[in-house]
Amino acid sequence: MDAAQNFTKRIKSLANKEHPVNVPKNITTKIFIAVSLNSLLCPNSSCDTDSGDRTAASLNNVSFDTPQIDILEAYYGSLNNVFDRDFPSQPSFIFNFTGNVSNVSEYTAQGTKARMIKYGEAVEIVYQGTNLGSASSHPMHIHGFSFYLVGTGTGNFDNVTHPLTYNLVDPPKVNTFNLIKNGWATIRFVANNPGVWFMHCHFDRHATWGMDTVLIVKNGSTAKTSMLPRPAYMPPCS
Repeated sequence: MDAAQNFTKRIKSLANKEHPVNVPKNITTKIFIAVSLNSLLCPNSSCDTDSGDRTAASLNNVSFDTPQIDILEAYYGSLNNVFDRDFPSQPSFIFNFTGNVSNVSEYTAQGTKARMIKYGEAVEIVYQGTNLGSASSHPMHIHGFSFYLVGTGTGNFDNVTHPLTYNLVDPPKVNTFNLIKNGWATIRFVANNPGVWFMHCHFDRHATWGMDTVLIVKNGSTAKTSMLPRPAYMPPCS
């Protein structure tokens, strides 16, 4: 683990005139996300597994439930009862994420929740791996943005000491990063791309289990800072 971390931390942006770096410094939106493997209760232990329950995954104890109508369509068309706009900014229950979790329930709940973000916000997201279910690494990906990976580490994130270790000078700019097993990672970006953007683990198994959510960046004040109108004809899925 130490060797892998030492290698990863040596990957940096060029940070020169041809490839400038503009890491957000004055953060206006902070989100802390616990990333977990979980279980979902099956009535009368009816699922075809050893435990009788369903394997699941979650972000902040919300296992994403894919709606019948896509969230982009619902948001653009102002359709009700498709998704909720209250994805939590932090876990509802704080525990020793990477330590002994024997007294913490591995069960989660399903939900179709999105996180609303105002246009132009300077966003920081801290991802925290957990020991729930089975500790694992997670390649996390966000559609619609490249972002700066400003910090990574093992164990539980410390809001006082770990920000002091951030690289705000020449961090790598990526759209996917690896959240290491029982570790944390922090990204920063400016929400200047209005739209509906899927955020998920890039392991298909984890994504289908619910390790996903949606970031919705609201329109700005001008046409250039707002979502493009939908095409006159949208080809239907076949």
